[in-house]
Amino acid sequence: MLTQSSPKRSGITLVKRAAAVGAVALAVASLHPLTANAASTRVVGGTPAAQNEFPFMVHLSMGCGGALYKKDVVLTAAHCMDGSGNNTSITVTAGANDLNSSAAIKVKSTKVKVAPGYNGTGKDWALIKLARPIDKPTLKIATTDRYNRGMFTIAGWGDTEEGAGTGTTKLRKATVPFVADRVCKRHYGNRLVSKEELCAGWQSGGIDTCQGDSGGPMFRKDDAGKWIQVGIVSWGDGCARAGVPGVYTEVSHFAKDIARAANAL
Repeated sequence: MLTQSSPKRSGITLVKRAAAVGAVALAVASLHPLTANAASTRVVGGTPAAQNEFPFMVHLSMGCGGALYKKDVVLTAAHCMDGSGNNTSITVTAGANDLNSSAAIKVKSTKVKVAPGYNGTGKDWALIKLARPIDKPTLKIATTDRYNRGMFTIAGWGDTEEGAGTGTTKLRKATVPFVADRVCKRHYGNRLVSKEELCAGWQSGGIDTCQGDSGGPMFRKDDAGKWIQVGIVSWGDGCARAGVPGVYTEVSHFAKDIARAANAL
């Protein structure tokens, strides 16, 4: 599932998890002492999400995911974008697990803001301003690292196996555990930007974000039992490989920058 635009670090081609042909996928492998339940790990992409289970989820027309940061602003990955500025070319689909549903809400973009200083390494976040608000719940982002532990939920519309390149029209979900930086670096070494990126996945593989899931949220429940976003699907080597975690933008590290950028859109 390598994309032609994937950057390289240390001579190794990275898999940025944007779809090559408009698919949004699901996957996240890892180096974690836990092993996933056998029944739930044999199909990359997990299980179907219930309608309205994650109403903040959105699909982007270029083949990425995202979440409603505000009702008229989407938080996604920088590598899904061509840069900052006025942009009316993106169609955001929300409000339905099935992208083909007649209930799906479609709204055009007006402007994009890519993380300042983004060059393909770290800082993988971007905001999309919408032409009109979407009347769906937003997803709160973490402002401290206290929630960067435990079990996370991932969701997306993309490939259910590495290299499929087809995606799916129906939202799928899975659960993955936190992977400590020191463990994640056993595979990625200095390619991992520790202060800006967060790893998650199962040691045994089998569940992971994959091509087309880029920009989608990784989230969990906060102390009040509400969903909170801790990561943005960013990159990884392959999909759902044993001992290879998925890499996510660490949202709390950029929370102040994201808030400032959103207010300025």
